Amino acid sequence: MDGDQIKQLLGRTVAERFVTSGMKIGLGTGSTAVWAIRRIGELLAAGTISEIVGVPTSSQSEVEAQAGRIPLRSMNDPEIAGELDLTIDGADEVDAAGNLTKGGGGALLIEKVVAYASRRVVIIVGRDKLVDHLGLKYPIPIEVIPSARVPVTRALEKMGIAVQLRMAVKKMGAVITDNGNVLLDVSLPAPTDIAAFEREVNTIPGVVENGIFSRANAEIYYGTEDGEVVAFKPAR
Repeated sequence: MDGDQIKQLLGRTVAERFVTSGMKIGLGTGSTAVWAIRRIGELLAAGTISEIVGVPTSSQSEVEAQAGRIPLRSMNDPEIAGELDLTIDGADEVDAAGNLTKGGGGALLIEKVVAYASRRVVIIVGRDKLVDHLGLKYPIPIEVIPSARVPVTRALEKMGIAVQLRMAVKKMGAVITDNGNVLLDVSLPAPTDIAAFEREVNTIPGVVENGIFSRANAEIYYGTEDGEVVAFKPAR
């Protein structure tokens, strides 16, 4: 199977395996999570499941859920009451301990709100996303209010970290998130205590959130070229 086929397999498999009637579900963002959203819509249409409500993590997942006629709510809706049964999402990297980075699609803030408010988090990735240490090969995004871009950049650089403002494609200027903020992509110079780094970055004034997920306690599944969906076992 190629990469796109693996993504489709993962999304459809976890939707069929974990989504049951009556659930409140966080709908992830990205090219793998989108297949789970589509499959949930198909299962609803077929009557296999019912009484599902979803919370989208981005404009992308909102559009996909609407196309699949999945009823949507916000985290503040009384029906959700700030807590979800399940979130299905992808990741940019997964380390040996099961920590994640997310935000390659620019939706890290709401993805993190939703994941950390979920009783169960299921993460689906290709095997190429499994790494020994986070942030060495694929940058970690940090969402920053626009007026704090330069001071936050300087604070990160003083920590010995390479920082790059994420620029838009087919649009002049920086990427603007769904929340009206900018993204700084950072690369770590060496293996780092990732949970401590997550906390430290969020103490910098102007930082809204970062893309490290060290407290998600996620169940992680990866797909193989042979068409298998394999449970990842963290070295904890």
